[in-house]
Amino acid sequence: MFEQYSSKYINYKSDKISDIVLAQEKLNGVVNTTPLLRNQLLSKRYSANIFLKREDLQIVRSYKIRGAYNKISSLSKAEISRGVVCASAGNHAQGVAYSCSLLKITGKIFMPVTTPQQKINQVKLFGGDFIEIELLGDTYDDTSSFAMEYCKENNASFIHPFDDEKVISGQGTIGLEILQQMSEIPDYVFLPTGGGGLASGVGSAIKNLAPEVKIIGVEPEGAAAMGLSIKNDAVTELDEIDKFVDGAAVQKPGEKTFEMCRQYIDDFITVPEGKICTTILELYNLDALVVEPAGALSITALDFYKEEIKNKNVVCIVSGSNNDITRTEEIKERSLLYEGLKHYFIIRFPQRAGALKQFVNDVLGTDDNITLFEYSKKHNREKGPALVGIELKQSSDFLPLVDRMKKSGFKYEYLNNKPDLFQYLV
Repeated sequence: MFEQYSSKYINYKSDKISDIVLAQEKLNGVVNTTPLLRNQLLSKRYSANIFLKREDLQIVRSYKIRGAYNKISSLSKAEISRGVVCASAGNHAQGVAYSCSLLKITGKIFMPVTTPQQKINQVKLFGGDFIEIELLGDTYDDTSSFAMEYCKENNASFIHPFDDEKVISGQGTIGLEILQQMSEIPDYVFLPTGGGGLASGVGSAIKNLAPEVKIIGVEPEGAAAMGLSIKNDAVTELDEIDKFVDGAAVQKPGEKTFEMCRQYIDDFITVPEGKICTTILELYNLDALVVEPAGALSITALDFYKEEIKNKNVVCIVSGSNNDITRTEEIKERSLLYEGLKHYFIIRFPQRAGALKQFVNDVLGTDDNITLFEYSKKHNREKGPALVGIELKQSSDFLPLVDRMKKSGFKYEYLNNKPDLFQYLV
């Protein structure tokens, strides 16, 4: 069955994917042909053949080098002489930086001030003396505005992270590799979606060669701009986003990518940030895989498609592994909260000796653990409030905990379901 999708067949269909085929030729020797590996643990869990396209093993530890190099190498001598500019939360910046170093082109890279230090250091490493970094703006969209203004003032070439035909074609080479590496055509391909460059490129490559493949775009719940745009049938900008999944945290998708995603992507699904964190921890603990939040999106989505993918061949694109170790505690915290294993309360303890001891003895279960206790004693009040964090062994322990708290006479306010107050206090 697969023979019809060989390189010969791809050349025959060059009228539809010629730019992607040319990009693959240009990238030969520049980027890694990343492995497509069957994951035994995931395959067993979902009763399917789950393959991971390991773009986290790319030279810059993400797929972004593909589109960046394809775009920059296509510039004219006049454009190159004026330098290149990009705005990025990290991975695209690394791709641009490495491309500038290989091509010996001067680049200026604008990054949000919220970018993890690990990604900033990597950009410096890959770009060397050929790049300069400017930290401006809280989100990609803010940073992009600064970068575009700089381009206008200096007549420099802006290397867009997703809404550019050459960038899209570069990312599309992943789709060609998937078809070339598999012995059978996949039934499903799950891929992370931010601005839409990866989804557009891979979608174009696969759908024009194997239209029967179902392609699922996966977005973080707090930054699902593309899915909303498709639903609204128009490019839609989000008022605000959760920047945690920084590689996919885009307020507004591209015009080009919107049109291509509308044409090639079969479905968009959003996954909670806490669920993504659980996936990150599982991949590390069980498979020794280090992935960034955006890199875990496609695998996280499998839980929401577990019935559809049974006995199917499924590919998940692991887009990157540029994770900052300083984020580990936040990742663990978000995972515990999502799984219902960590709970925060404001508890009013009677200001008398033995109150805390009573709470420990009468309220806490055998496996419950206090992870946070901040007590503010008020001499002019009969009861003092304390901020208490409790970690459970299993989520089903929560209701018994609350029941014991009520029976023991402890007044409390539950914080997990009050996001404004929770973010202020915890």
